[in-house]
Amino acid sequence: MVFLRLIKESLIFALNALRTNLLRAFLSLLGITIGIFAIIGILAAVDSLEKEIESGLSALDISTIYVLRFSFGPTELEPYQFENWPDVSYDEFQMLERSLPDLDAITYTMFMSPENIKFEDKTATGVNIIPGTESFFDLERLKLSEGRFFNGSESNSGSPVVVIGAEVANSLFGKANPIGRRVRLYGNKFTVIGVLEKEGAGASIGPSKDGSAYLPVNFVRRIYGDNDRTKTSAFILKPKKGADQDEFIAMLEQKLRNYRGIKPDELSTFFINPLKGFADFIGTVTSTLTFIGVIISGFSMLVGGFGIANIMFVSVKERTNLIGIQKSLGAKSFFILFQFLFESIILALLGGAFGLLFVWLGTLIASSLTDEFTFILSLNNILIGCSVSAFVGLIAGIIPAFSAARLDPVEAIRSGM
Repeated sequence: MVFLRLIKESLIFALNALRTNLLRAFLSLLGITIGIFAIIGILAAVDSLEKEIESGLSALDISTIYVLRFSFGPTELEPYQFENWPDVSYDEFQMLERSLPDLDAITYTMFMSPENIKFEDKTATGVNIIPGTESFFDLERLKLSEGRFFNGSESNSGSPVVVIGAEVANSLFGKANPIGRRVRLYGNKFTVIGVLEKEGAGASIGPSKDGSAYLPVNFVRRIYGDNDRTKTSAFILKPKKGADQDEFIAMLEQKLRNYRGIKPDELSTFFINPLKGFADFIGTVTSTLTFIGVIISGFSMLVGGFGIANIMFVSVKERTNLIGIQKSLGAKSFFILFQFLFESIILALLGGAFGLLFVWLGTLIASSLTDEFTFILSLNNILIGCSVSAFVGLIAGIIPAFSAARLDPVEAIRSGM
């Protein structure tokens, strides 16, 4: 009952302090509001980004490895050292497919520019063209709503067959069955043999599968050859389940070095990019962003804390006579102490509540402006905001509360007259 009475009286005093001098209270709580808005806004953005990345990475096995002439993350090499490295070749792909131990699956692919696909008088524009071998289906965990993926024979011969994403199918065929229809791409006719399940916006890293088309890589090789520097090629592979990834990568590197005749004292002329390393790099980036955001918003919280401390010192001065009367009637020092501490915490929570409100409004606005990225304000972040606000209020109110609790009742009554 005593604590309930303390909270009730503290809330009344806090609201009176706000009502008595709105401008002073507004300016004092503004720092808390901005600080909470900054901290929780950054945490919400980072959480949303992490969930988006996790959703995208879930489409791939984390043990997947990319081999190409570029690095996915930071590298100690200068650009001039690797910008003229050769692309990985189809012959190297075949060598690894035959001889690499503990290999579960491997595909050879090329990074292509978007193209238009036509069917009669309809055109699907900006389609992501993804060449590959038959193993692409398992490596990217593709799911079909209709038809099938191309097989090994079609892959090796470079047959003019294509598997299209849900958006491409809808643009070209509407509700009609696409299977067996012939579409035009690269000046050739391709037979549609499969349609991928719709994955929705933001469900994968990189180009959306809904707007993509998969075709045998050997068909593309016949058009562009193996020496077109504008079409970067890559291996995508993964070891067998249970295999040691470090040993697998070491063996992969050694086999490629031997095939290319690279001497022991020379640099490897390719980058091995484990997807796990890419995920760890993204985690490092998001952690750094969170740290920087917390440091920057901490300054706003510091200003807000001083503002609340100022309000509390003024409140102690204005209520000195009341404190003396309370003490003369038997109020204990801890009662006065907790009364002012609760008041300080309530003021900080009010500032924090406005900060959370602005973050919530911001997430609604941001989410409505884009379908590609969803901003999330989680319960965990709300609890963090409330906890930080309460902690700042507690720290800001300690000195004023102690000064109020230590007042002599006689002196307090006399100074308030």
